[in-house]
Amino acid sequence: MAEQKARISLSGTDPKKVDGVCQQIKQISERTGVAMSGPIPLPTKRLVVPCRKSPDGEGSETWERWEMRIHKRLIELDADERALRSLMRINVPDGVNIEIILRS
Repeated sequence: MAEQKARISLSGTDPKKVDGVCQQIKQISERTGVAMSGPIPLPTKRLVVPCRKSPDGEGSETWERWEMRIHKRLIELDADERALRSLMRINVPDGVNIEIILRS
């Protein structure tokens, strides 16, 4: 029977929070003795919104460019039952999305 793997993808706007969750996952894998690869940084997505500075349309055309960056990390673990249970108890801060996919 093939060993199952858990693919964990993390995304968020604050890279420090995303890396903090990665450190927690790394500690769990060391504590349970599960093989781990990653965190692999994926390309950062930039969402840019240009908008006019002038509220009424008068005056010179000056634009502000608001930007939100979405940072992503990918981690792969061997799917051990004890490791997955402790993974579910991780304290995930606001603004960080975590997605766990089990695959064989």
